[in-house]
Amino acid sequence: MRTALIAGASGLVGGCLLARLLAAPEYDRVIAVGRRRLDLEHPKLVQLTADFAALEKLPKPLGGDDAFCCLGTTWRRAGSREAFRAVDHGAVLAFAWAARRGGVKRFFTISSLGADPQARAFYNRVKGETEDALEVLGFGTLAIFRPSLLLGPRREFRLGEKLTAGLLWVAEPLLLGNLRRYRAVAADAVAGAMLRCSFGEQGQGVLIFESDEIQDLGV
Repeated sequence: MRTALIAGASGLVGGCLLARLLAAPEYDRVIAVGRRRLDLEHPKLVQLTADFAALEKLPKPLGGDDAFCCLGTTWRRAGSREAFRAVDHGAVLAFAWAARRGGVKRFFTISSLGADPQARAFYNRVKGETEDALEVLGFGTLAIFRPSLLLGPRREFRLGEKLTAGLLWVAEPLLLGNLRRYRAVAADAVAGAMLRCSFGEQGQGVLIFESDEIQDLGV
């Protein structure tokens, strides 16, 4: 029985990915780890409610074959640098550690365009530090996806993202060559790229997919 773990299934990309995982014949069981239960029932779905800061206290290890991490928050929702880092760094690493202890060999995670541990921007620096920390865990395959602005239906209205999406739509014909990575990308395309990568079409080791590569892989 092939099992996939997913964290962040209530989010924009995570929701798309969960639907794809449940429909994929390659996985017999999907374990969704989250702070709250999802309003969803499916024969393949197992829901595990847990605090990411205390995953080591679970009665059983998070066993599985592949782990998909779609955890992430925003400045507005987090409210502070510390709260943002607790999710985008702390929770991601906690999930990765738990998955690694449970025998997971492959880890697929969402980062961000411009992720760099030396970046001046706090957001990009946290993303880069998280990527570096994940590499230390020794997964057989660590696939990192760095999307640009994500497009898709969100529960809350985000004026800044709407304005940025409009500007990118106007500029898209000019974003060619190396600039293609700055094009906005649909959340479902990111989910599709993550799932397709898990089908073994890519090699082992650390794999990094920039936004333009995600777009091509997620078609």
